[in-house]
Amino acid sequence: MHGLANPARFLRIARWLTPACLLAGLVITGLALGWGLTSVSPDRLMGDTVRILFIHVPTAWLGMAGWMTIAGASLAELVWRHPLAGIAARAAAVPGAVFTAICLATGSIWGRPTWGTWWVWDGRLTSMLVLLFLYFGYMALADAASRQGQGRARVAAIFGLVGAINVPIINRSVVWWNSLHQPPSITMGGSSIDASYLVPLLAATIGFSLIFAGVVLARMRALLADQQAEARLRRRAMAAA
Repeated sequence: MHGLANPARFLRIARWLTPACLLAGLVITGLALGWGLTSVSPDRLMGDTVRILFIHVPTAWLGMAGWMTIAGASLAELVWRHPLAGIAARAAAVPGAVFTAICLATGSIWGRPTWGTWWVWDGRLTSMLVLLFLYFGYMALADAASRQGQGRARVAAIFGLVGAINVPIINRSVVWWNSLHQPPSITMGGSSIDASYLVPLLAATIGFSLIFAGVVLARMRALLADQQAEARLRRRAMAAA
């Protein structure tokens, strides 16, 4: 991790890793979705609506993984003062929020024919909606920190750590509370999903994860470029004065 603390070294790696992740992610996701949406048989109970799981499940996973990325980067920023940690956290916020929003939207589309309603205020859905609001709050704090200095940056990092409490609540909500949402289908002990669904689902998850990684790297490069441009302008202003 400390080997990447040098922005120049990080940029050299990210320059080729960003398009590699994006290209591989798009190819794998396209193949997985094509497989899952066209070749998998309809479910005995849910029919063709089950196909939305190939989008819903990976985006749910990445919504939570995005916040854990923020929490991990925030910890590195607070404890080790890693120079790229705050940038990594900010970079993960937008794609994490987008995947969370897609998860909520696809869940509602799936829920309407399956449960007979677009929305219920149960533990899983409510905690996932809270996650989206946490993303909005973090992005607002991080944006303020970028303009107002180190003190606000620490507030954003602390918020990133505290918000991580919601992730295990999301994960365990269907176990802790009575819920319309189905129990976990994939656990450490195995999977209750048929292999014809599981294989394309795992492939879609890998593909979406690579896209997420590519977007985070691209945003980190853009944020670093903004910082470097701002520093050059500040130096010119000081020299002119």
